[in-house]
Amino acid sequence: MLLVSAHDLSSCNTLHLPSHAASLVRFDSARQLAELSALADRYDRLFVLGGGSNVVLGQSLAGLVIKVESRGVHVVSESSSEIILEAQAGESWHGLVARSIEEGWPGLENLALIPGTVGAAPVQNIGAYGVELDQRLHSVTAWNLRERRLTEFPAEDCGFSYRDSFFKREPMGRWLIVSVRLRLPKPWAPVLSYPDLRDHPALKTAGGGLGPRQVFEAVCDIRRRKLPDPAVLGNAGSFFKNPVVSQARHESLNRQYPDLVAYPQADGRYKLAAGWMIDRAGWKGRRMGPVGVHERQALVLVNHGGATAADIERLAGAIRDDVLEKFGVLLEQEPVAVN
Repeated sequence: MLLVSAHDLSSCNTLHLPSHAASLVRFDSARQLAELSALADRYDRLFVLGGGSNVVLGQSLAGLVIKVESRGVHVVSESSSEIILEAQAGESWHGLVARSIEEGWPGLENLALIPGTVGAAPVQNIGAYGVELDQRLHSVTAWNLRERRLTEFPAEDCGFSYRDSFFKREPMGRWLIVSVRLRLPKPWAPVLSYPDLRDHPALKTAGGGLGPRQVFEAVCDIRRRKLPDPAVLGNAGSFFKNPVVSQARHESLNRQYPDLVAYPQADGRYKLAAGWMIDRAGWKGRRMGPVGVHERQALVLVNHGGATAADIERLAGAIRDDVLEKFGVLLEQEPVAVN
């Protein structure tokens, strides 16, 4: 039987913001889905919480918070061309990547050390160092909490785009992701398109002996050097999306800023480096009360201690205004604000 209780969420979000849920229930098995929907019918607002790594939690959450804690990983099928791997939504994403290396299921190594759960990964369409989740996703199984139906979404039906998906655009709390299937290609080939990864000393000297473990360890090394550990310094990873602009807008900015960091896209547009703009606007390493911009990575907002969601929102707003004034580009927040 599902039990509902009040819960302090301060340790359930990587920004370490003080937050309290009047009603929280823990979900750990697909056998609970019907009971969970019956419980959800008693609440106007629902929020599904995974690892708390991509949220800005308000001090008091109304409605029902569903904490996803399901576990389980197994190989569904394997052929000469691919491995289909299934993981339950409550599994740690990085834990899954690390296990895939141990078990000989390569293909996820570029996505190592991304915080959060497996269930949250397709919502955000996580990506790093040249690999996006949608390149590895086979399907998502999700439960519609209001309509009480289980649906399997093939990758092409998930509406993926840059740090976005069908699930992120749907009303909060409508879908509970139950499990995720991943397609890992065989034979394995390293993805080294990202300059920091391609130029990593351990990979440059590996030669013909380069394997998934070396790429995994290089990614972990880069992330640890560049990004703060949420267990030590509260943060939600990259706080702003890299904006995509037209070719004309890119050319105009590039004339004004010859060192502008931008990446051409397949459709002719350009993705601008939000961190570069934030740095050029003078925010890198700057503090505003208990919050600030990380000294090594301008995309990361940090909680130096005692911050609330309001402090984060004020800092984000000030950065957004400065970047808009200086570059004429509006930054979009990645983490979801929940009140």
